[in-house]
Amino acid sequence: MSRANLDKDPREVAEMFDGVAKRYDRANSVMTFGFDRRWRTVTGRVLDAKKGERILDLAAGTGVSTVEYSRSGAWCVAADFSIGMLRNGKHRRVPMVGADAMRLPFADNSFDAVTISFGLRNVHDVSSALREAYRVTRPGGRLVICECSTPRFAPIRLLYQRVLLRLLMALAKRVASNAEAYSYLAESILAWPNQRALGKMMAEAGWREVAWLNLTFGVVALHHAVK
Repeated sequence: MSRANLDKDPREVAEMFDGVAKRYDRANSVMTFGFDRRWRTVTGRVLDAKKGERILDLAAGTGVSTVEYSRSGAWCVAADFSIGMLRNGKHRRVPMVGADAMRLPFADNSFDAVTISFGLRNVHDVSSALREAYRVTRPGGRLVICECSTPRFAPIRLLYQRVLLRLLMALAKRVASNAEAYSYLAESILAWPNQRALGKMMAEAGWREVAWLNLTFGVVALHHAVK
């Protein structure tokens, strides 16, 4: 089973996620100590999908988040470049599309909102993905990004980066189908830009009113913007 490198070659990343798809949801819940549900709930509240809206859930994996967003009555589509992940979520009754975040197969101004949770840091060219999300969002529409981030308080940051991430990698060896893949994911967290840097990238891609909310001491950050 493959492990992607931090240069994030799209084919390597897709193959890695194909390989872990079968046990991915369970492994995530174990290794986040159940916080993934809380983060997903808060993301849904900020997204605030409404009946009749069209929502694009990027890097949707098996569609867990897509199903939750669709309960509002919005039409939600799950998009991911890992066909294995989509295949493992085919029992969920939401539309699913194989799609690369850097080259989305959708027309301009197609969606009222685009959201992506814990997938942006796996994209080879983040700026291209942010521009593509901008392109397919209607004027006045919104972008919501939930992603691992950098705790602001130094002691918590040190504990998280030097202790907790190593613990998560140890847990991966017990519950994940590919422990090496989760080693990559931990390394990608350490290499990911902090809240302000990601906000700047969003603004440079054309998004306005960029803001963010720290969750769990900044271990995760929720970024929001408007087109």
